Amino acid sequence: MASATGLEIRIPAGPVLLHPASLTVRSGQITALTEPSGSGKTILLRALIGHLPEGAAITSGALDVLGHSPGDLAPEDLRLLRRTRIAYVGQAPVSALNPRMKVRHIVAETATDPSEGAVLGLLRECRLPVDDGLPDRRPTAISGGQQRRVAPARALARTPEILLLDEPTAGLDSALRDEIADLLRDLATRRGLAVVMACHDPALIEACADHVVRLTVPRPAHLPPQRSTGSGAVRAAPAATADGGGLRAQGISVAFTHRAGHHQALDAVDFSVAPGTATAIVGPSGSGKTTLLRVLAGLHSADSGSLTLEDHPLAATARKRRRERHRRIQLVPQNPLDALNPSRTVGAALARPLRLHSRLTRRQIAGRVGDLLQQVELPADFAARYPGELSGGQRQRVSIARALATDPGYLLCDEVTSALDPETAVTVMELLARLCAECGLTMVMVSHELHLVAAYTDTVHLLEAGRLTSSGPTAELVAGL
Repeated sequence: MASATGLEIRIPAGPVLLHPASLTVRSGQITALTEPSGSGKTILLRALIGHLPEGAAITSGALDVLGHSPGDLAPEDLRLLRRTRIAYVGQAPVSALNPRMKVRHIVAETATDPSEGAVLGLLRECRLPVDDGLPDRRPTAISGGQQRRVAPARALARTPEILLLDEPTAGLDSALRDEIADLLRDLATRRGLAVVMACHDPALIEACADHVVRLTVPRPAHLPPQRSTGSGAVRAAPAATADGGGLRAQGISVAFTHRAGHHQALDAVDFSVAPGTATAIVGPSGSGKTTLLRVLAGLHSADSGSLTLEDHPLAATARKRRRERHRRIQLVPQNPLDALNPSRTVGAALARPLRLHSRLTRRQIAGRVGDLLQQVELPADFAARYPGELSGGQRQRVSIARALATDPGYLLCDEVTSALDPETAVTVMELLARLCAECGLTMVMVSHELHLVAAYTDTVHLLEAGRLTSSGPTAELVAGL
């Protein structure tokens, strides 16, 4: 059905995005692409659909997809191939789901059979509930795990022969990961579907993959020596205080309405984080973790409840917050491309918040961009690169640098390691821990990875079905989960 032989992809006169790789894709089988972030897994998937990053090119090897070389097809023929024979679900599926459309319309939009029965059948096939109003909700009103199943349902609506998935279980708990593994195995066997997935999760690979392709890891770019960020000493984080200060939410409730009723995403949640501490929010997929972060960041207004920042009322939405208070709370999203425009360079992405929240001159901004990249341990020349030219771990570092550009006091990190291999995840957490210590930052971290929560946070809050059921010191609470 599809094959690659010695395929190399790079930016001419620039970085190698995929070192020579080979694979064979067969009907009814699941092929897993693995190895650490930066090895080119996503690039290989994008090559299969003929959608490489701007400026990238195949520099050696051969690629055949259903009898065609995607890069050689005329635009109309390439669109037909993507529309009818091969489907791609990216790492952040919600970005491909129109937030203004209901789930049922999202699936029907490209379906070969858009009838209600066929659409509901696809949702059921992807293990989604259809009797609780989910088909009439919008993507922002369903959990991350449900979004990760709506996206394949939309892809399958075209009845493709090949399904490409980029980190299909990123950000999901182990129970949902097992459900996805069972779903993929069933789709491959029953439909005769060829599935290719980029994945660093060994449990998922073990559960459902027929073949594993281990990609060559490029040699990491040389990093400049780290410079001191001030007097030369690392500034210690302020001591945590039990009373006063910090970021607080009281009685926060959020409900999403739909034709069949409403979904209570958060139910009278009280939450607080003391200055200078690292706090985790954990719980099953769909328990309201990301919704709580978005409320704290001012990206979603609560139906009831109040927010305070350092004992002063905090407006519900970022637009209504004074610029000084707005800059102090920054969200680092799960998918870095939610914060990075793929059509703008890294330097442009970092310069924008500097223009908005500082009085630096153009020359000073250029220097500060280099400093921010160095803070997150990336070379200064990455300012000229585009997000598509970076690995997942590098993009996540740029996303962190963008948040740091406003000189914040609070970093809200939403599953920032979920799409990274274990080694890269640890390096990103080490980076965040160092930045928190040097800059006196307060961190709130949503994660399913309890070993990282145990290693890098002081306090844990457990959310279940929109309610805060317990909270306490990390060492005590994680041991019981």
